[in-house]
Parts: sequence; C-alpha cells; structure tokens
Amino acid sequence: MAKCFSFTASRDFFYRYFFAYTGLRSVTADLGDNTVIHCWVPKIHNPTKPTLLLIHGFGANAMWQYSDLLRHFVPRFNVYVPDLLFFGRSSTGRPERNEAFQARCLMRLMEAHGAVSVAEKKKMSLVGISYGGFVGYSMAVQFPEAVERIVLCCTGVCLEEKDVESGLFKVADLDEAASILMPQTVDKLRELMKLSYVKPPRGLPSYILSDFIQVMCTDHLKEKRELIEEILKDRKLSNIPKINQVFICHLYFSAFFFSPRSNCNLQAFFLLIYIYLNICLFTFFFMKINYDKLYDFIL
Repeated sequence: MAKCFSFTASRDFFYRYFFAYTGLRSVTADLGDNTVIHCWVPKIHNPTKPTLLLIHGFGANAMWQYSDLLRHFVPRFNVYVPDLLFFGRSSTGRPERNEAFQARCLMRLMEAHGAVSVAEKKKMSLVGISYGGFVGYSMAVQFPEAVERIVLCCTGVCLEEKDVESGLFKVADLDEAASILMPQTVDKLRELMKLSYVKPPRGLPSYILSDFIQVMCTDHLKEKRELIEEILKDRKLSNIPKINQVFICHLYFSAFFFSPRSNCNLQAFFLLIYIYLNICLFTFFFMKINYDKLYDFIL
C-alpha cells in the first residue's frame, strides 16, 4: 500500500500555520549568483521594536527549532527566522561552504528587507544554536557595526581541528559525525537523539523515525557534509577573531559543536546565563530559556 500520511510532513504544515498565526510571513529572497534564501519575516516591520535574527543549527528546518520561542519574542522584537543554505528552502550554486559565506548571505538578506542598515544605524541582535552559532559569530566579526548583541547556544567557537583527532568528542572522526548529524537509518537517528537529548526518549516507533528521515534528512547531503568539513578545516583557537559585542554562551555539552576549552579560554568575557535545553519529539535543538534575563540582555 502506498504511503498516504506523514507525521513529519503534517507537523511541518502545522509549524507553517503557527508561524503565520504569530504574525510572520514566508518569503524567498534571490540574492543573485544562483543563491536563494527562505526566511520568515514580520508581516509589518515595527520601527519602534528592536530586530532579532534567529539562526538554526543542524537538524530540520528553522521552524522546528524556534517554534516554541515565537510567542515570547514576537511581541517584543521584529523577528526574522531564515533557513540557512542547504536547509529548508534555501540553496546556492556557489562553491563556498564556510560559515563566513552563510553569514554574508544572511547579512544581504537582512539588508534586502531593510531590517539592517549601517548608513541609518539600524542594528540587530541575533541568537545562534549549534552550527547557527558559528554563523552568528562570523556575522559579528564581519559586520560589527550591524550586530549589537549575540547569544550563542551550544556553540564551541573555540573548537580546533585537532580536537576531533585527539578524542575530545564522542565521535571518532568527521565521517562518524556526518553520519549521525545527517542520519540515513533509524539506528543513526536514535544515536543522534541519544547524544543530543538531556534525557533521551524511549519507545519511539521506528516508522515515525523513518518518516522523519525521509522528509527531513535526505536533501543536500553532499553539501551539508561540506559544511561540517569547513567548520573544522584549519581551525585554530589562536586564529579565531575576537568580537567586542557582549554575548552569552550556554556551555551545554554536545558531541559535535561544543569544546570544553570554552570554559577556560573564554570565561573572561563570556556572560553565562542558565538556559535549559529540552528537546521535544522530532526536534533536535529545542530550548527553554529564562526569557526575562534574555530580554533584559538583548534590550
């Protein structure tokens, strides 16, 4: 019998409805050079509100990772939620795969929507989860005049290429990391959940996990692997640019993008807050934040 119902596709449809209900609209921006970025933007940009950019990490598209936060952020900010290149409906024909290129594309996106302007001194704050934190950090480095504050969650910006080889992480090498971050089997997806969840769920039926893989984990596999490779390529702590923006880093252990040396090397300027990370069904990076502290910081 042909498959006629998908739990994952149904949930994705619900997220689209929910994003629209909160006051956002789905738009696609053509940046030229065969580069297209999809983003959820405010239906009406309120100039009296600050602008907040939410950058997702590896996993499903941006909706799955930020849906629970919208009701807290939308009343206080002009919220922009893009899909990074090769996630959701964003893609490029250009060969660049590093986070610096992702950051430049997001900057062009925000400028295209008039949310950020150096000439008019219109700035933004941003939140980056996991891989999205690397992109957010790069935005702060490249465009300091446009980024006012940043929040990094589960992001080891001081990660070095040698850390994987030295056994610092639970994954042995790049191949293993890629096979887990982009699971193609139910066993690999269960392994990803085990590494990502604070308390891994039990008893999830294999057909639900298989459905998630089919809908969310089969596109742009080659390109996503190249994104992972670029994170580690020739990365050294001494070469990582410093930024002046005040930012928060939640040092939550991750087998992929967290480095223990963050706590010792960057503690002089890392302002820590308590962010409790919880992941619901199908969501790899789903967080619960002490919102009052976060609002005070961003505002």
